Amino acid sequence: MSEYAILIYPSANRVYTDSTPALLRAELAVFGLSALETDISEIGETELGGVGYLTFTTPAPLSERDLALLSNLSALYALYELGDGVLKPVTISPLANFDSDLLTIQKYPGKTNELFTKLLVNVTLLATANPAAMLEKPLHLLDPLCGRGTTLNQAMMYGFDATGLDVDGKDFDSYELFVKTWLKQKRIKHSAESGQVRRNKVRLGRRLDIGFGITKEQYKAGEVRKLSYLNCDTLTTDELLRPNSVDLIVTDAPYGVQHGSHRTQDASLARSPRDLLAAAVPVWTRVLRPGGALGISWNTNVAPREELAAILDKAGLEVREDGPFAEFSHRVDQAIVRDLIVAAKPA
Repeated sequence: MSEYAILIYPSANRVYTDSTPALLRAELAVFGLSALETDISEIGETELGGVGYLTFTTPAPLSERDLALLSNLSALYALYELGDGVLKPVTISPLANFDSDLLTIQKYPGKTNELFTKLLVNVTLLATANPAAMLEKPLHLLDPLCGRGTTLNQAMMYGFDATGLDVDGKDFDSYELFVKTWLKQKRIKHSAESGQVRRNKVRLGRRLDIGFGITKEQYKAGEVRKLSYLNCDTLTTDELLRPNSVDLIVTDAPYGVQHGSHRTQDASLARSPRDLLAAAVPVWTRVLRPGGALGISWNTNVAPREELAAILDKAGLEVREDGPFAEFSHRVDQAIVRDLIVAAKPA
């Protein structure tokens, strides 16, 4: 029997810090349920030397593969093996291809906490047919309501290809300025092209296409990761991306009106995230590969979990409601109780 202790990453957001232990417990349990070779049990919390830790036990020491997976827990700051009250550091190897300021430097009202974004990406990955694929190959992530790109930045950190859509021109401009400036300041080899998006001679919006190398050597060798931001209506997703072309879809559903469709006269789509998701999920599902997964976070005060599950089920997706997949609800502020839901596309 082995016992481990996780030192939790300190968040600058006090409210999220209060929620982090419970969210990390659920995330760890999902890793154990979906991807680990070693069984995890007795997940709990303890205090050592006045510092709080999340603890868990395994029947045998974690394998190298399991350590590689758990190194990417969203709020893991350090991992220790625990014995007789003594903490023995365990070397972790998170997928972090760039400096952390890629995730933290952007500050603006309404930004999704970057630790939660990473958690949402992780839990969606763990619902796919190959939950360990993040260790094996570059994946293609889509955020069809990407705002100012927090999810796209997390995909870059993981070394994935990423595509984002958002109809808000100001968000597009802000992200284009940020990512170009960041890449230049970090001296990361890349190319960047901007232009119009047209289909059948109709202008649908603008696009930003970036190719970047994780290292200079990889870039020179042609090992280039791709990042695309399409300043277009999310209901055009299946017109702009090939069918079955993305491995996972991850998005934080909007609370305001900025993501309403410009392609319909139904103004309720602009007001209600529920109606937007009902219209958009079938469109998104068409570009998701069989065996891939879709993860959505949303405000439960706007729509109950049962309604979102019904939307996903109607689109032909298999909702994961088992065990820890249904244990991520947490309060953000007085008006927002956030939860996440994931569903897989049958392989």
